Amino acid sequence: MNNNQNLPEINGIVCPVPLSHHTKILMGHGSGGKMMNDLIKNIFLPPLNNPALNAGDDAGVVEATPSLRLAISTDAHVVSPLFFPGGDIGKLAVCGTVNDISMLGAEPKYLTAGFILEEGLDITILEKVVQSMKYSAEEAGIEIVAGDTKVVQKNKADGLYITTAGVGLINIDIVLGGAQAKPGDVVLISGTTGDHGIAVLAARGELGLETDIESDIAPLNHLVRDVLTISNEIHVLRDPTRGGVASTLNEIAAQSGVGIILNEDSIPIKPAVQAACEILGFDPLYVANEGKMIVIVSKNDAKKVLALMKTLRYGVDAAIIGKVTDTPPGRVLMKTSLGSTRVIDVLAGEMLPRIC
Repeated sequence: MNNNQNLPEINGIVCPVPLSHHTKILMGHGSGGKMMNDLIKNIFLPPLNNPALNAGDDAGVVEATPSLRLAISTDAHVVSPLFFPGGDIGKLAVCGTVNDISMLGAEPKYLTAGFILEEGLDITILEKVVQSMKYSAEEAGIEIVAGDTKVVQKNKADGLYITTAGVGLINIDIVLGGAQAKPGDVVLISGTTGDHGIAVLAARGELGLETDIESDIAPLNHLVRDVLTISNEIHVLRDPTRGGVASTLNEIAAQSGVGIILNEDSIPIKPAVQAACEILGFDPLYVANEGKMIVIVSKNDAKKVLALMKTLRYGVDAAIIGKVTDTPPGRVLMKTSLGSTRVIDVLAGEMLPRIC
């Protein structure tokens, strides 16, 4: 009897798990929400199974030697348009990878970059993007040490795609990750939410949205270094990119098996972002950020960490937005301005495509 008789085959290769009800890739599979999580869980994790990948964090942690741990991350950047208020695809590529490494408490050291260029791309655009990467790398204090370039036919890309990989060093005493949140912890965010997604959407000019909102893209490694210096009771750091704060907190709640309760009145949102979301029918908690981080820290150190963050460039709008509880495990709830409680679920599908 063939034990694989009920599993699907593709070109003679037996899939390790049954395929989902989606037989084609949809835009929602890159949303940062449930569809993307299902894709990772069902398609990528089973054949690539290993402890670093299974942890589900933004970077994989590996032991290079008994005394040396590395955080390794990779990312692909497909933002449209290439330039938008507050940033561009080059700055996004560097900062995004630096931040993914930093969220594990690592000191980012080196990046690599791969460029997929569309035939017909103006060379001056590429020059501006590379210069932007240079400035961002200098601010973060890292080096881009290797790269690759490919060219595809006209109309086969959005002008330019960038892939990056990064490596950082982790102090042997630091243990951070999405599975480390504990009941009684306090949830902080380093600033206003939703800035990046709305800035990119407005730059497209597709919905007639006019606003002066700028993307929040920034390297957060120095902010991470400073908060870790004053507290050894920080348990989770995470940058809420695709899927926003809501999807990110749901991931953490699931990884740690805890509940998270947010206070709606405490979440910092710029009035212009709130207004844009109301016009477009979006919830700002699901809109992407590229220069903010969530900090989950013990109650004892929460006010100390918050006070420090508010003195730093990328933490001036930091706020305490919630707490970690025993129940309901794996769920995020919101105490609303009206005194009611609502469920903050993970993003189901696509909201804003090609924003990071």
